[in-house]
Amino acid sequence: MTAPVTTTVETSTAAGTADGDLLARARQQVLEEGRGLDEQDVLAVLRLPDETLTDLLALAHEVRLRWCGPEVEVEGIISLKTGGCPEDCHFCSQSGRFDSPVRSAWLDIPSLVDAAKATAATGATEFCIVAAVRGPDERLMAQIREGVAAIRAAVDINVACSLGMLTQEQVDELADLGVHRYNHNLETARSYFPQVVTTHSWEERWETCELVRAAGMELCCGAIIGVGETLEQRAELAAQLAALEPDEVPLNFLNPRPGTPFGDLPPVEAREALRTIAAFRLALPRTILRYAGGREITLGDLDVQGMQGGINAVIVGNYLTTLGKNPDSDLAMLAELRMPIKSLQATL
Repeated sequence: MTAPVTTTVETSTAAGTADGDLLARARQQVLEEGRGLDEQDVLAVLRLPDETLTDLLALAHEVRLRWCGPEVEVEGIISLKTGGCPEDCHFCSQSGRFDSPVRSAWLDIPSLVDAAKATAATGATEFCIVAAVRGPDERLMAQIREGVAAIRAAVDINVACSLGMLTQEQVDELADLGVHRYNHNLETARSYFPQVVTTHSWEERWETCELVRAAGMELCCGAIIGVGETLEQRAELAAQLAALEPDEVPLNFLNPRPGTPFGDLPPVEAREALRTIAAFRLALPRTILRYAGGREITLGDLDVQGMQGGINAVIVGNYLTTLGKNPDSDLAMLAELRMPIKSLQATL
């Protein structure tokens, strides 16, 4: 009877030592030297047991404070063109290929300006205009020209865009319009992407990201977690984002939408989500890491732990087709945590 007990204790002790060695190595490499973890170490972090979660989150928070500072960037988003998208991103209810309740609609320019004003009133420094398209046609570009000009004339806020895949000409025009940041997510690891989207390639997304960076706009490029990827693929994505070096990485957690191919997938478990947040912070020590869609159903009130585990930006208000938290609730959380909101001047 004693041999199995001894073996178990020895195995447990060895595992505990290995976990401690990983965190110690991460502390030296990431916190002290500012070098993100590589793919294998990110995978090891994603595999850490729940007993280490408190220490892991504390380390990720230290890394955030050391390399990004204490401020939190606040952003609002609005859908200029909703639904009817020709692409088949399996998590998205805006695809015209799926039987979802979302219908195609356009927002008028006065409503766009009103939304920007409401976003600025929360203290946000970023307002992102989003369109459900493969890439912008001339009608959409005309709306963007008019909308960006109207917002910049009416309210003091950075304007960002997320309009799908771009040509060089479109990238140059957006930069000339004064678009501050462009969002184009990789969504998932290159090896898993064909299981998530079939109507365009991961490489096409990467190409748009590189065009954006070369044009001088800030690049926002993130992920959606919980679309059936393995931990290995999650670590692969973190490494691919680190290689791309975006200014911002929004972390979305799948909110399964009725009528989509991923509508029956379960939400990510809260502790797994927190471990993922910390792992991405350790892979990307200097990057804005933003809470995005799905945190409400994945984390609930535990989103506070994410704010103390590597997150340093939030989207306030509603998302494109799903409800978010009331902005006052997020602002109260930041005040309680004594996390200052980044000023507009600090982003310029």
